[in-house]
Amino acid sequence: MPFPLRVVSVERSLFEGDVDFMIANGGDGELGVLAHHAPLMTVLKPGPLTIRVTGGEEQLLFVGGGFLEVLPDRVTVLADVAEHADEISVERAEEARRRAQEKLAGTLTTAEETEFQNALAIAEARLRLARLRRG
Repeated sequence: MPFPLRVVSVERSLFEGDVDFMIANGGDGELGVLAHHAPLMTVLKPGPLTIRVTGGEEQLLFVGGGFLEVLPDRVTVLADVAEHADEISVERAEEARRRAQEKLAGTLTTAEETEFQNALAIAEARLRLARLRRG
């Protein structure tokens, strides 16, 4: 049984439509959602968002953190950063990882360290997904 899903980031809407299921990286691990799932709100970690569109097509998105809200009549993903998996550039992700690692090697405030740890986690998750898509 399908349910409506909407995936949006700060920059754009990435998906809106009926789906049979979705899988996301929740704060406590991988989380699958089917129709009639119990209501919940959770943070999302950087990683893939797998969507099975009603009719059989599967879409793979990258979500760089945010929130997942499951309500009785709809599911919404509010992403900090998001893109379609085929839009990920391995070269840009590797460069972002290198920059974050270089920054983390220096002297940082606690806030800066948290910022660059998050940037590193996003870059590494992007790389994993891009490499998985390219085989």
